[in-house]
Amino acid sequence: MHPSHRPAQRQQQRMRDHVEKADSLTMFNLLTGPHLLERIEGALPPHRERLYPPTVTLAMFVAQALSADGSCQQAVDCAAVKRLVLGLDPGNTDTGGYCKARRRLPLELVSTLAREAGEVVGRETPETWQWRGRPVRLVDGATVSLADTALNQAAYPQPESQGEGLGFPQVRLVGLFCLGCAALLDASTGPCKGKGSDEQTLLREILAAVQCGDILVGDALFATYFLLCELQRGGVDAVFEQQGARRRSTDFALGQALGVRDHLVVLAKPKTKPEWMSQEEYDQAPQSLAVREFAAGGKIMVSTFLDPKDTPKAVLKALYARRWHVELDLRNIKTTLGMQYLRCKTPEMVLKELWVYLLAYNIIRLLMAQSALLADQIPRQLSFKHTVQIWLAWQQAGGDPDDGASLRGLLVLIAQPRVGLRPGRIEPRALKRRPKPFSLLTEPRPLAQERVRQHGHPKKQR
Repeated sequence: MHPSHRPAQRQQQRMRDHVEKADSLTMFNLLTGPHLLERIEGALPPHRERLYPPTVTLAMFVAQALSADGSCQQAVDCAAVKRLVLGLDPGNTDTGGYCKARRRLPLELVSTLAREAGEVVGRETPETWQWRGRPVRLVDGATVSLADTALNQAAYPQPESQGEGLGFPQVRLVGLFCLGCAALLDASTGPCKGKGSDEQTLLREILAAVQCGDILVGDALFATYFLLCELQRGGVDAVFEQQGARRRSTDFALGQALGVRDHLVVLAKPKTKPEWMSQEEYDQAPQSLAVREFAAGGKIMVSTFLDPKDTPKAVLKALYARRWHVELDLRNIKTTLGMQYLRCKTPEMVLKELWVYLLAYNIIRLLMAQSALLADQIPRQLSFKHTVQIWLAWQQAGGDPDDGASLRGLLVLIAQPRVGLRPGRIEPRALKRRPKPFSLLTEPRPLAQERVRQHGHPKKQR
């Protein structure tokens, strides 16, 4: 045997040993266990037996989110073909019945399943996936473009920089992710402008998902006095990039020096009460707060880790560099799964569609976490897109989740490719491939259509 083949053979043998010794269905059984099924049944609306009962509809909705096509027609066609192969009445391939069934699905059912799936993966995270034995939570926000309808525009107005009739409604999403297993633990949504539309407000809605002993890592949008107080009161440590105004005024000659460009500083309680805060909450907030500020990697950081001997700033710098993973997680949801453009035409269905994508994401993370356990790896070294491809191919081939041997084989395939660990990775926000040379639509589409009718299409741009 060629020497270059031996490491791969040893890796395959080690995976087979883990498969034989481990219960590869543990997490999958947790997701479909009696406790969760009882909660699902409680969230189901009253329904009679239809072509698309709630559980079937939800399964089709998730498959629709995972598919490259993403259309309702493909979801209905796939369901009809499966019924035909099983010798059942395929029914009609008209999408009307399926769309009505989607509207009947309770939002609570979808969001509960998504959160439960994330909790299952996060709860089973081994200590070796954590940071110094402590769970790390990553927080970040993103925007998602919606179908341009009057109802969507009213609930989630388009950016003011876009002309009337030319823009698209946008919804803001703030998510809490587990650094160790990459699962989404919770999320909140809101419009991109108006009161309560900022990422701080949306984070406060899901702060209960951050528990005592956790570590919260986020960018400069979250380094505020009252959030740091809330985290400290809940026994949660934090590492944030310092806010712009505070960063410019940071003076390392003040406070208690801990090292080179590293000090403790006491922050005073803001004299002005934020609009979102009640007077009682403001009065109960401490008058001062001790935090640590330090310079690392060209950034000014703020943290509640105050002991430089226990946590040198180089260690905290390395931890913050791993914040990059939340960008990759959001990219996997938006780009790999295709959630950057939602199709639904009403605000109610928009939220439902969004949570279906988050549920699909957590199902993939569930598979990746179990595969990583079998392969003695960490989930961040497995490929998200590869897992989606393998999962879809396995389902299309008739894979049965109740078949333990088949599911174990699936998990082994998922764990085979490796991706690099790239802490602190920086990439330019620019495209190399040029778009097609079409001019931008700078007027409402009906006016543009009438102009083409009268004068024809403009000459091709060079």
